[in-house]
Amino acid sequence: MGQQEKVATSLAGAVSDGISASLAPVDAELARRYPGDPGTRQPVHTVYVPGDTFTAGTLRTWGDEALKALDEHAPDAAALAGVLGIPDELAGPVHDRVRAKLEREPVEDLRIDFEDGYGPRSDAEEDEAAARAARLVSEAYADGTAAPYMGIRMKCMEAAVRDRGIRTTDVFLTGLMRAGGLPDGLVLTLPKVTYPEQVTAFVQLLEAFEQAHGLPDGRIGFEIQIETSQSILAADGTAAVARMIDAARGRATGLHYGTFDYSACVGVSAAYQASDHPAADHAKAVMQVAAAGTGVRVSDGSTNVLPVGPTPQVHEAWRLHYGLTRRALARAYYQGWDMHPGHLPTRYAAVYTFYREGLEQAAARLAAYVAKAGGDVMDEPATAKALSGYLLRGIDCGALDTDEVAKLTGLIRADLDAFASPRRGTLTVTAP
Repeated sequence: MGQQEKVATSLAGAVSDGISASLAPVDAELARRYPGDPGTRQPVHTVYVPGDTFTAGTLRTWGDEALKALDEHAPDAAALAGVLGIPDELAGPVHDRVRAKLEREPVEDLRIDFEDGYGPRSDAEEDEAAARAARLVSEAYADGTAAPYMGIRMKCMEAAVRDRGIRTTDVFLTGLMRAGGLPDGLVLTLPKVTYPEQVTAFVQLLEAFEQAHGLPDGRIGFEIQIETSQSILAADGTAAVARMIDAARGRATGLHYGTFDYSACVGVSAAYQASDHPAADHAKAVMQVAAAGTGVRVSDGSTNVLPVGPTPQVHEAWRLHYGLTRRALARAYYQGWDMHPGHLPTRYAAVYTFYREGLEQAAARLAAYVAKAGGDVMDEPATAKALSGYLLRGIDCGALDTDEVAKLTGLIRADLDAFASPRRGTLTVTAP
């Protein structure tokens, strides 16, 4: 043991106390605006179904049609891997997990659409459809057939359709309350948001509903759909999307990119409207930065190229969808939209390949970090957070199993939760 160092200071404790007092408002503001990841499951996709076609069997129908497409156009692991370029060593595990997912939980997040996918209808017709949607959603949660997340996309807060959107929201939420209450997986999507004041208005609507039913303040959250250029760059040059998150007052759960409305808004011709267009990349990058640390998650958009027709045509659409999904995952957009049952096989194939191909490396790096073992990569706490988040997302969607992750890392689910977000739990680092 060496000689013990003498510790000396020059500043009185009052200096530190004074600095802390001066920064107290900043500390509070940081905690309010940037609470971090909410520690809940994020679905890998959102499926949109028009309000007039949604039935009690919609989820199962989507799963069955996806399985039928898989059997017809890629009947085994080798065939699917050959179409999509999945590595040979992952072909079997990915194919088997995709089939199991389509049988068990084909849709992770369902939005019953009363906006573009539904269109203008008579008030009586939309009232009926909204009430029916509430009943079917409540029944699905009651009998265990619901997707993990379900809800509606109402019409926007623009003047021409504002009253209709407010009424549909009221009819749907009231129907849920009368059927037993709001389900935990409830999600609302507010489309075509251009000004933060429209977000403020929607918050006022939800506050009024909560007060009318004696619900806790903030019980109902919602997603903000980014479909106009003005939501990215306001007239005064500010990033309007950041102001929208603030206007939501803690209720915003996600920012969803609307591929085609946004592309048209900035003048992209129809043939080039896609989620990998430079205009799309710019919008999503701004969304991503605005949402970072706030607990609001970013979702990619969709492709309108449907996997239908003869097998070569289906394979071409599948390769496009698979590639776009993998591209989004690499850019940390962990959610997207799927518009057709035929998109489900490639959604899950892309997601499962993404998580399984990185499993061993991520697990080894996290285990080395926990053990302070070092290695060829020097990781920091922020990287350990990212590694844990990666493994947790893989577990949540079915790409990975908790047991195999525990075997590779020496960490149980609670440990991963604690690493990924302070809001998830307390770190114990318990061996399996």
